[in-house]
Amino acid sequence: MSDKSTKSEDFYSRFKDQLLESQDWPGIYIFKFIVKDKSEEYVQLKKYLNNYEGKKSLKSSSNNKFLSLTFEYYANTPVDVINIYKGIENIDNIISL
Repeated sequence: MSDKSTKSEDFYSRFKDQLLESQDWPGIYIFKFIVKDKSEEYVQLKKYLNNYEGKKSLKSSSNNKFLSLTFEYYANTPVDVINIYKGIENIDNIISL
């Protein structure tokens, strides 16, 4: 997945199929997000992810301009993963890997 853009339902349908093929469900899914350090986007992302239980870790870039946030989430189905991605679509300037 890439930086902010509204994804189509067709995109999410293909992504769901890929998730079904790539791992067992339920299971751990690892999200990775990149945002500018000390930005409003980071605050929004952190606040959104606080709605979900999972392990979060942060790493600063070498020049301290960006933060990489890794979120390990125990998802029951691929739909749970997709719902998190959909929930952050409205946050500008975020890169989802």
